[in-house]
Amino acid sequence: MLSSAPRHVLSPIFPPPDNQAPPPTALPKRRPAFRRFPSAVLRSAIRSIYVPESTSAAPFPGALGSSRSDWQTNCAILASKAASNSSSSSSSGGDNAGAASNEPSSSNDGNHYHLASPTPVNGLKQNSATLDLVPVVNLPRPLSISDLSPTPKHGSSVRVAYQGVPGAYSEAAAGKAYPNCEAIPCDQFEVAFQAVELWIADRAVLPVENSLGGSIHRNYDLLLRHRLHIVGEVQLPVHHCLLALPGVRKEQLTRVMSHPQALSQCELTLTGMGLNVAREAFDDTAGAAEYVANNGLRDTAAIASARAAELYRLQVLADGIQDDSGNVTRFVMLAREPIIPRTDRPFKTSIVFAHDREGTSVLFKVLSAFAFRDISLTKIESRPHRHRPLRLVDDANVGTAKHFEYMFYVDFEASMAETRAQNALAEVQEYTSFLRVLGSYPMDMTPWDASSSSSPSPPSSSS
Repeated sequence: MLSSAPRHVLSPIFPPPDNQAPPPTALPKRRPAFRRFPSAVLRSAIRSIYVPESTSAAPFPGALGSSRSDWQTNCAILASKAASNSSSSSSSGGDNAGAASNEPSSSNDGNHYHLASPTPVNGLKQNSATLDLVPVVNLPRPLSISDLSPTPKHGSSVRVAYQGVPGAYSEAAAGKAYPNCEAIPCDQFEVAFQAVELWIADRAVLPVENSLGGSIHRNYDLLLRHRLHIVGEVQLPVHHCLLALPGVRKEQLTRVMSHPQALSQCELTLTGMGLNVAREAFDDTAGAAEYVANNGLRDTAAIASARAAELYRLQVLADGIQDDSGNVTRFVMLAREPIIPRTDRPFKTSIVFAHDREGTSVLFKVLSAFAFRDISLTKIESRPHRHRPLRLVDDANVGTAKHFEYMFYVDFEASMAETRAQNALAEVQEYTSFLRVLGSYPMDMTPWDASSSSSPSPPSSSS
């Protein structure tokens, strides 16, 4: 007698002929004879099925499975497997080699079946060539990251964001970093960062320090606020010119407009020229030249580049008015993804860290991690911690003395692909509460000539 509890049996997943159905709750006395197939196909053709306690629970008597949909699904799987394995035998054995049906064969064993031909799927007789609903050649290719925004190569046509208007020194730096690029002007440094983050631009070229004016602290703060990576640097000589409307003489000037750093870099020269003019700060040098030209200010001059004079049809009253001929601005190139550091050329790495311990010994230990490995530091910049500007401490550590909290920006001459740089940062991490690598990138090794700064080459696509 059969047990009252349901059980699992191993059964072929294809239906037997209508005139010879085995008992639904018992295994056949003789094992069905299958045509010889690879073991992988047979494994996929056998599954463990649930046999209900009563045959009345099966809506399709004579079919192995709990429902018609199960039987149709299993037939489809078996048909695809059998068709793929019978294609080779069909070509070698003639047209009848792979021909079979679900009807009983002429063998003495009534349970012998040939499974080479596709089984009817969903009641429809299908050819093996029509099992694929969509031709393989027409399948869509999966999207990759390169389809969203191709990674630009150095020197190719890329979209580069910079702060200022056409004619600014940042535009010339973008043209030096990426020749033939599509320069995108931005009115603020923050906008240039966001243009790259929002995939509007591929790169951003922004100044970080000047040989006369020092560091541009705003961009150092933005480097920490945004998740962009430094992928290169470019050094651009700065050549200032005094610009005014055509026909204006120096004696008519009562005001000079330009960027605050440009005004400070030309302070001694303006005084030596005997100009008794007021200094007025503007967002950028080229923007000051554009403002003078658009408003027809005949009593105002602008300090900007020679390219700005060409763009806004201004005359050059004085050329090379910077106090120091060796006036150079360093720009960094920013991208959404970092580059792979190498050792085949000089590299520079920029990091930022903070520590929450007292005294100067922590900073000494951090710097010693580079000194012991003969790694040269090219820059160290401290900025007050924006979220924790003050710390209150005393001997009992309860808070009577006030100390500033600082973030330290460090540039060192080594690639992150070098073992010494990796070991140095591993040691620095032991002494700091926060450490972030801003980028490891090639150094700008182009030769610098002061005479070449008089005519910086702009990007070809700017207008």
